[in-house]
Amino acid sequence: MLSKRKKSKKIIAFVFFAVLSVLIFLIGSYLFAKQSYPLKYSEYVELYSEQNNIPIELTYAVIRSESSFRPDATSSIGAKGLMQITDETLDWIRFRMGEKEDVSYDILYDPKENIKYGTYLLRLLIDEFNSTDTALCAYHAGWGNVKEWLEDTSYSSDGMTVENIPFKDTDSYVKKVIHTMNIYKKLYSL
Repeated sequence: MLSKRKKSKKIIAFVFFAVLSVLIFLIGSYLFAKQSYPLKYSEYVELYSEQNNIPIELTYAVIRSESSFRPDATSSIGAKGLMQITDETLDWIRFRMGEKEDVSYDILYDPKENIKYGTYLLRLLIDEFNSTDTALCAYHAGWGNVKEWLEDTSYSSDGMTVENIPFKDTDSYVKKVIHTMNIYKKLYSL
């Protein structure tokens, strides 16, 4: 009889520690995910995402994918800040916004300004292409490239959506942003 009780206690202890280990793993994974997918600059992300009717999770996904939340990031082609905007793109965005006063391109390192212009650009591209995926292609590869791809049946069967992205880095970028956006949506119920 005694040996059966000892076996039962051992089984109960094993199950307890197994469940505890799983809980610790899940909590650790959740905390790691929150740290890996932060909600930095939320005041500006929420303000300008709402102003430009952009899903908050899309803005966070672009920022994380473009700069890993580093406001001082500069790419090899000179794109700057959180959402990696080039000087030429800033000029075009400001023209579209009707802004006429001169500004330094260094404003792109200011999180507030960068998110303001980046979300405005996303809105323009989504309006232009009627698709988040195609807008992300244009955000990464350029508006002109996407217009050409849409006219080529080897890249677009309907002339409205790019199904076969010819630039591997752009294809990877779009997949990464969409994946990241879904993680933000699930992790924070956005």
